[in-house]
Amino acid sequence: MTNELQIYIDGKYYPKSEAKISVYDHGFLYGDGVFEGIRAYNGVVFKLKEHIDRLYRGAHAIMLNIPMSKEEMVQAVVETLRKNNMKDSYIRLVVSRGTGDLGLDPRKCPKATVIIIADTINIKAGNASETGVTALITWVRRNPVDGTTSEVKSLNYLNSIMGKLEANAAGADEAICLEQNGYIAEGVGENIFIVKNGEILTPPSSTGALEGITSDAVLKLCDKLKIKVTVTNLTAYMLFTADEAFFTGTAMEVVPIREANKRVIGSGKPGPVTKKLMVEFKKVIADPANGVQI
Repeated sequence: MTNELQIYIDGKYYPKSEAKISVYDHGFLYGDGVFEGIRAYNGVVFKLKEHIDRLYRGAHAIMLNIPMSKEEMVQAVVETLRKNNMKDSYIRLVVSRGTGDLGLDPRKCPKATVIIIADTINIKAGNASETGVTALITWVRRNPVDGTTSEVKSLNYLNSIMGKLEANAAGADEAICLEQNGYIAEGVGENIFIVKNGEILTPPSSTGALEGITSDAVLKLCDKLKIKVTVTNLTAYMLFTADEAFFTGTAMEVVPIREANKRVIGSGKPGPVTKKLMVEFKKVIADPANGVQI
């Protein structure tokens, strides 16, 4: 095949059709590893260093030794984009525990596997930015923070997959997970915010929610725009009766939520605070200072 994507695996590049890992890799066998989803816009990898920092924090939390420095990882991501001649891309950076045996003992894996894929992604439904998305609060609770917590962006995403399956079955665009006490944690792949009386509220990471790179950028925008933000536990009632609600995430960026569990949120259309943040976030993306040049 010609013009195939080139996939980085442990320092070498392989055509997409030949990019393979061992069936004994613990990432495949046990979901044992960490990953990042990263975006490149117009020749700049957005918040790359922040993504790399989070990757290494997650690896530290699960005692996974990444066999590269952060600087080497940054360069590997940039070089993968150059190899594929991509200026606009969705990048999937994966570090698994590596090849071991059929037992789960991590000591049997002498070296981690590092994979970098540069491709595209589209998880928004239709013109979601203009119309908003529908959401369903799923029965699938977020994993507790003393277990496979979603604070670590691990390869074990079954918790999110189960929530997404329920949303799909109900015809909703996205699922929202509660934590063990019934408070809202996050979407299955996004952070969540609500707007009430011009003030923004968002759950704390103690719910097990991932500390999002996009959500952090939005919080900084709120500070710049003098929009009050309160980090607090959110109930389903607070979501249903909010004036506005929106998701943030690397793939989704900033997307309004127009409906949750068949309850219309606010007017059912993107609200003024959400629309303002969407406009300002586009400016953040367009600023080369907020990323690493390819």
